[in-house]
Amino acid sequence: MKRTTVFRLSLLACVGCMLPAAGFALAEEFVVGVEVPLSGSLARVGTGMSEGINVAAEVFNRKNGKHKIKLITVDDESSPAKAVAAVEKLASQGVLAIDGGYGSSNIGPASDAANKAGLVYITSGGVDEALTQRGLKTFFRINNTAGYSKAMLGLLADMGAKNVSIVYLTKEATTDLAKDVEKALVAKGVKVTMHPFDPAITDWKPIVNKIKLQDKPDVIAMSGYENDYVGILRAAKVLKPDVKAVVGVWSLATSKMQDDFPDLMGNVYGTALLPFPAEFTTPDGKDFAEAYKKLYGHEPDYLGQFGYVQSQLLFDAIVRAYDAGTLKSGGIAAELHKTNKDTLIGRVQFDEKGDNPYFSHRMGQHQRKQVVIVWPKDYANGKMAFPGVPW
Repeated sequence: MKRTTVFRLSLLACVGCMLPAAGFALAEEFVVGVEVPLSGSLARVGTGMSEGINVAAEVFNRKNGKHKIKLITVDDESSPAKAVAAVEKLASQGVLAIDGGYGSSNIGPASDAANKAGLVYITSGGVDEALTQRGLKTFFRINNTAGYSKAMLGLLADMGAKNVSIVYLTKEATTDLAKDVEKALVAKGVKVTMHPFDPAITDWKPIVNKIKLQDKPDVIAMSGYENDYVGILRAAKVLKPDVKAVVGVWSLATSKMQDDFPDLMGNVYGTALLPFPAEFTTPDGKDFAEAYKKLYGHEPDYLGQFGYVQSQLLFDAIVRAYDAGTLKSGGIAAELHKTNKDTLIGRVQFDEKGDNPYFSHRMGQHQRKQVVIVWPKDYANGKMAFPGVPW
């Protein structure tokens, strides 16, 4: 009797040893590095992206049923040098890929460091065209300048703008966007005046005064980041140029900006995939919203939505590479290149450069402590308060 029992246990053990070879995948914990600005000038947007990444991991771990994602997060402090150091630190800890990044000037060197370490780097925080011109096989992004330009141009067309002053930061991504918009507007016969400013600027009044006295535009268009918007809007609130609208792009039409600067945000436009409060109708959208509220106790905004989508795609690619046995031999990048999925930001499919040619943004407007989607009409949940400015 004892011999029979021992034989059966030994046989079961042998069968168990053979299961992976027979195609049965074992449960794994996949470690992903997150490099993101949680302090410094980009902390507000970095925090939004970080929240979305964490929500994606929570949803994956709850719904996958087998594998788990473990995140290791390092604050890059909004600094290019610290972003590189963060990636190198994460690589030394054996992560499978890098998720996050914000600001093209930070993402460029950070993704170079990831490439040297043989790690995929995926982001939604950098739209500089140079990022996808480096020939890297490990760099992926879900958004780009073209999608932002299309949204701003569509809104300006709906406004019937004939004279636009563009105020832009002299960094790669912000300059690319400003010049793309300028070129398209001029081709349509719109008068455009360009006002570049250096990152070290502290007084926007001279620029805003020129706009007021010389340009006399219908619309002020801003291509910058949070601190730049705040400075421009504060100067405009003092000088009160006679314009019909103020339009910006990334990191502007968010609940965080409304909470922190309620006196400056009224009627201001910015890119936003989501209204605030958020509205979701799909199962994936409801999973996202419910998990977000559970983890953070507040409504998600589009920064979190971007972080969620890029992470979803990365986690799915990791699992597929694991199942194919290519996890440690370039399989994650190969699987990302096979991606073709409808997501919370629309269709995502990566081209040979790691870019998503299907990306198109939407425009939101701050209205009475809400962000209302006003462009395009197919996604709008309200009408423009036009003309309208914060002063």
